[in-house]
Amino acid sequence: MSLPLFATEALPPQPLDAGAVLLRGFAAAREQEWLQAVGRVTAQAPFRVMTRPGGAPLSVAMTNCGDWGWVSDAQRYRYSSTDPATGLPWPAMPAFMQAQAVAAAAAAGYPGYAPDACLMNRYQPGAKMTLHRDEDEMDWSAPIVSVSLGLPCTFLWGGPTRQDPVRRVPLTHGDVLVWGGPTRMAYHGVNPLKAGQHHLLGAQRWNLTFRMAKRYYAA
Repeated sequence: MSLPLFATEALPPQPLDAGAVLLRGFAAAREQEWLQAVGRVTAQAPFRVMTRPGGAPLSVAMTNCGDWGWVSDAQRYRYSSTDPATGLPWPAMPAFMQAQAVAAAAAAGYPGYAPDACLMNRYQPGAKMTLHRDEDEMDWSAPIVSVSLGLPCTFLWGGPTRQDPVRRVPLTHGDVLVWGGPTRMAYHGVNPLKAGQHHLLGAQRWNLTFRMAKRYYAA
C-alpha cells in the first residue's frame, strides 16, 4: 500500500486484528494542535531516558501526562502519580489530547473511553521498543490508543505469547492504532527507527499512548 508523505485526511478505519483497528491519518489534520499540546507537557516534564529493571537504559526517551505516569527504574516498572525527577504531579493531560483519544477510541468501536494516563515516547534514529505487552494497568477491558507523530516506523504486531508470529505494520505521521478486547494483551514493539527528517519533528518520532491506568472501565 502506498502512503502519502504528508497525509492530511483520515482514511476509513482498517481492521488490523480482532479488536484492533488502524485509523490512518486520524491525527494528521490537527498536527499543530498535537505539537502544541505535547510542547506544553514537555515544558513541565521533559523527555528523559529511564532505566529498565536491572540497570540498563531504555532505548527511548519518555515522559507522561495525566493523573498517572508510567515509570521505570532499576527495581521495577510501575505507575506513579508523581514525576520521580521532581516529586511533583505529572502535568495535566491537555483537554485536546484527551478529547482526541476519546474520539479515536469511539471510531475504533470503544465508546466510553476515559484515559487517565498518557505515556509519551520520543524515538530518535536507532531507538526501538522490544516486544512487550501493556499489563501494568488495573483494568484490561479498556483499550490502548496509540498516536504516531513524526518519522515513520515499522510497528511489530504479535499475539498473546512472545512465540506467536509477528506482523510488520508501517505507521506514518498521524496514524492512530487502537487495540483492546481479544487482542488487548497482544505483544507489540517497534523496529529500530530509521534515519530521516520529518517536516515538523525533524529526526524523531513521537508515540503518545493513552491508557486507563487506575480507573475502571465504564460499561
